[in-house]
Order: sequence, then C-alpha cells, then structure tokens
Amino acid sequence: MIPSSFEYRRASSLAEAITMLGEGGDDAKLLAGGHSLLPLMKLRLASPTVLVDIGRLRELSYVRDGGDHLAVGALTRHADVHNSDVVGREVPLLAHVAGQIGDPQVRHRGTIGGSIAHGDPASDLPAVCLALRATLLLAGPSGERQVPAIEFFTGFLETALARDEVLTEIRFPKLGGARWSFQKFNVRAQDWAIVGVAAVRNGSAGVALVNMADRPVLATGVEAALAAGASPEEAAAHASDGLEPPSDVRASGEYRRHLATVLVRRALEEAGA
Repeated sequence: MIPSSFEYRRASSLAEAITMLGEGGDDAKLLAGGHSLLPLMKLRLASPTVLVDIGRLRELSYVRDGGDHLAVGALTRHADVHNSDVVGREVPLLAHVAGQIGDPQVRHRGTIGGSIAHGDPASDLPAVCLALRATLLLAGPSGERQVPAIEFFTGFLETALARDEVLTEIRFPKLGGARWSFQKFNVRAQDWAIVGVAAVRNGSAGVALVNMADRPVLATGVEAALAAGASPEEAAAHASDGLEPPSDVRASGEYRRHLATVLVRRALEEAGA
C-alpha cells in the first residue's frame, strides 16, 4: 500500500501545468483531489514518475452560465457542484449525482474533472456527461480543443486526453425543465454502483450506463428503441445490446444485464419516457 517513488511538482498556473506535463514525459500525471489517482498508486497499478499538482489552480474552479449551457471548471469540488443554485436549477441531474458521490470528505476534496478524466466505467459522472451530451474542453501546448463526451472515453481508464493536455472545463446543456432520472444499485451506501443509469428526456432521449462495459457507455439500443416509439419496458429490454458487462466479485455479467434492464425501465418511467 506504499506507492513507488515520484517527483512532486506544484503548478501555479494552467500554462505552467501544461509545461510540466510536457517536461515529465509519458509517466507524468496530474494530481487534483487525488481520490482517483492515489489509490491506484498505493496498489502499484499506477506508477507515475512525476506528479503535477494542480489542486490550487482556482482559475479552474467555477460554475458559469453560458446561455444554452453551464460551464463547470474541472477543479470544481463535487460538493460545490451539488450545492450550486444554478446547477440545481439548470442541470438538476448533475447536481443530484454530485451529491451521491462517496461521503462528505470525498465530495469536499474530489473534483468533477478528476472523476471524468479518470474514465472509470464504475464512476457516476461520466454517465451524466454521456446522457447530457456534454462537451469537454482540453488545453495543451497547441491550444484548446473541444471533445464531445461520446468521443472522450476510449477504453478502460483511457480517454481522449493527450499526455500533455489538461481537462479544463465541462459544458453541460441546460435541461430546460426536461425530465431526468438517475438510478443505481449498490450493496452498501457509498460503494461503487454495481450498475447505474443516467437518463434524460429533452426532445430526444439520452441514456448512459455505469459499470456495464470497459468504459462509460451510452445505451444506444435503448435510445434507438425510444426514438422508434417503444414503451419504457420495451426500450429497457435493449439495455445491454452490444455490451459485454464485466464479471467480478460483486456481480456476474449476466446479473448486470438483468439489473441494467430493471434500472433502465425505472429510470425511463421516472423520466417520463
């Protein structure tokens, strides 16, 4: 439970963080709240040689009204997202899920950007990004680029972030009164979800799944069925179409398939699909 040795560097600005990442090479990693990276380091599943601490970059902690979307800085704490009046009013799905993450200690230290950039398929916030069709802003030596959430998660704990890029902002479309639901099943409070579902009805349907593949994924079969006029029960039958849910000590893949069908139906019913 002791990480391998590393060099610690603290960035005083976004530009300096990008420079430090470039200098650190392939084995440099960003450190923000630390709730995703440090457990992997203690288990020796990650062994960065350089840690670039960006946790004090207040310029990346904010919630701003962008007109048709909310812009949330990557270093905004989960608790701040959950307690934000504007998030609760304009994107209540995001506010609700941010309040479900871990315990109060985790929510007051963990950052929304750290959770999303980690790309864990068992994490709740990536599913929210997918269901809402969020856009992620990435900054690197060549400037800034925008990546749709549906293109961001590329594999197990892998994302579209280049090694010398920083996730700076997430843009969530406003719900505008649309119905939504978040359902998850876990054995104990604060555990990772065995399966989770984020669903929103905003003209078209957005349905994303937690812990149903090697990466955060959309339930494309469900979305297609809803677009064709299927009922919630009929659409939920397509929850695991094209997916290979993992089997582990908590649940088999087959159990996850069944659970996804149940939770998707509940989510769609609550969202008024």
